[in-house]
Amino acid sequence: MAKNDKKMVNAITSMEEDFAQWYTDIVKKAELIAYTSVKGCMVIRPYGYAIWENIQRILDGMFKATGHENVNMPMFIPESLLQKEKDHVEGFAPEVAWVTMGGNNKLEERLCVRPTSETLFCDHYKDIVHSYRDLPKLYNQWVSVVRWEKTTRPFLRSREFLWQEGHTIHATAQEAIEETERMLNVYAKFCEDALALPVVRGQKTESDKFAGAEATYAIEALMHDGKALQAGTSHYFGDGFARAFDIQYADKDNTLKYPHQTSWGVTTRLIGAIIMTHGDNNGLVLPPAVAPIQVVIVPAAMHKEGVLEKATALYEQLKAAGIRVKLDDSDNSPGWKFAEYEMKGVPVRVEIGPRDIAANQCVIATRHDGEKENVSLDSFVESVQQKLQAVHDGLFQAALENRERRTYQCTTIDEIRQTLAEKGDGFIEAMWCGEEACEDEVKAQTGVGSRCIPFAQKTLSDKCVCCGKPAKHMVLWGNAY
Repeated sequence: MAKNDKKMVNAITSMEEDFAQWYTDIVKKAELIAYTSVKGCMVIRPYGYAIWENIQRILDGMFKATGHENVNMPMFIPESLLQKEKDHVEGFAPEVAWVTMGGNNKLEERLCVRPTSETLFCDHYKDIVHSYRDLPKLYNQWVSVVRWEKTTRPFLRSREFLWQEGHTIHATAQEAIEETERMLNVYAKFCEDALALPVVRGQKTESDKFAGAEATYAIEALMHDGKALQAGTSHYFGDGFARAFDIQYADKDNTLKYPHQTSWGVTTRLIGAIIMTHGDNNGLVLPPAVAPIQVVIVPAAMHKEGVLEKATALYEQLKAAGIRVKLDDSDNSPGWKFAEYEMKGVPVRVEIGPRDIAANQCVIATRHDGEKENVSLDSFVESVQQKLQAVHDGLFQAALENRERRTYQCTTIDEIRQTLAEKGDGFIEAMWCGEEACEDEVKAQTGVGSRCIPFAQKTLSDKCVCCGKPAKHMVLWGNAY
């Protein structure tokens, strides 16, 4: 390892030593974010934003493939509009930022800076939904929102963050519930196919559902340190919002009915999930689907005749194949370049020098496992494509193995405490009677809260882990970001 290589690695705190500091080091050293004078907010730098753009591009295509259209709602919500749905406003009240002045004049009515947009969509629906022929409306928007968080961390929790929020309205409860479940499955497929992130699909408990929702579904992922991260949510609202906003439509039998609604969203915290699931002590490790640079070509001995020309030819081949590729022909040393792109998590590195050219080959290195292989230039593009797939598959398998290794089954609160003390954080599978008091007691006695009621249920016992009464569900418990 070159001296510069060591310097770059030493700039990152070991995750075994201090996971939180390791995370902070990576988001700064890999130039994903910068801190600002706006407390609790961050600058998403070009490399970090490029990851988000790739997330956005893939998801947007998936949304449109399921019939959704993009719209854009105002940033501001009049207080009177927000107050129309009591449970909803109470759920968000502690996090709301308010605008009270317009220029030098005090506003007649306070304006909420959008924490979410259900009320704005409802205000719009009441003007455009009149008949069953107007339904369904399948909308999505890509915007920023503001929630006045007390404790912030880049990507995971900030006062302003980027997200998409889908909002749909349907004639029947069945259609709305199907939409809620469909979009959760879209998120799960995206996380697994694009982010190499295995997730558990499930329903939130009553106490943990979204404010104003009848049911909230979620995908939960396990980070490298054993803590959970909610990677996406999908909510079924029933007709509660429609009644609050007096949205009615004339059905086929000419009777007035209230429509049923959903909303669903993922945020830039997915970038945090990528870092904490796949990263290592050398920096980022990016899944190829969302990596800004999928392949970097590092020529060795560029001063030698033909080296830069051959590297450029390889660059053009990959570019023509639709691969996001960079040719680093700067005067930095190869060792510095190796460390730099390792830090940035570039999935595949191609090395080529005079000896390689003479042998009609190049060296391909994969970021996730550090493996190197000599490959023929005759099958160069195919070899790179295979390596990119291997990186995705390797990342997914490692994340899945980490989750399986850190998932524990417990039948008593004492077992939960003992498991956490001996094993550390992870997913705890345990039975639950369905009573909120027991859910709270498990949290009070063990520190772990309910993450979701998995769709894939297991019967570990017939008794609640807390009270011993008949169990209704197996719940996934854990500490979370």
